[in-house]
Amino acid sequence: MAVPTPHNSAKIGEIAKTVLMPGDPMRAKYVAENFLENPVLVNNVRGIQGYTGKWKNTEVTVMASGMGIPSIGIYSWELYNEYGVENIIRIGTAGAMSDKLQLRDLVLAQGASTDSNFMNQYKLPGTFAPIASYKLLRAAEEAADKLGLNTVVGNILSSDVFYGDDATDNDAWRKMGILAVEMEAAGLYATAARCGKNALAICTISDHLYRSEQLTADERQTSLKQMITVALDTAAIIAE
Repeated sequence: MAVPTPHNSAKIGEIAKTVLMPGDPMRAKYVAENFLENPVLVNNVRGIQGYTGKWKNTEVTVMASGMGIPSIGIYSWELYNEYGVENIIRIGTAGAMSDKLQLRDLVLAQGASTDSNFMNQYKLPGTFAPIASYKLLRAAEEAADKLGLNTVVGNILSSDVFYGDDATDNDAWRKMGILAVEMEAAGLYATAARCGKNALAICTISDHLYRSEQLTADERQTSLKQMITVALDTAAIIAE
């Protein structure tokens, strides 16, 4: 495939080795404008904004993934294979399933279970377990500890379904120790594995599926700043 790709107008060299990947293009813009030094817009195909700048003297790109596993599968595959990206850190929100999670907690997704058929493309003679890169996971824990932030490490669910008909599905996943649910990590982890690259999902708990709790707009903004800082510090740590 030629660069630029059908989904990315950046030129070779305009995207950093480490990419932060929120789902929302406006969150990518927010990170660039409020955290990165001298951010430059390098992609805006289909409104999927991507910016490259610096954080603590480390070059970092922040680029949206869109919503769901198919979308992040496309963007991460092109970044890994066509732009030479080595590390992708998903930054997003998740709904808690576990009783031990509180609002604003940061979940570092060691594994990402899924109800998606995305893995079927690999024609494996069994069940693939999508997991994070230990290098990124360890660095993210270090970054969060330095900031005094509470993190929970474990397995999450990447679901293809937002509005589901069967509420008991959540109970079944919860029985298996699933911490929280979101919609992208498993696709990112599988793509990273197939490409021989690194991936991690860091999620802020924004609501709880088993308690009537959710962040206010102001609380969400503060918590997202903490998650973004952890992700950026992770990028700086692995660049050392």
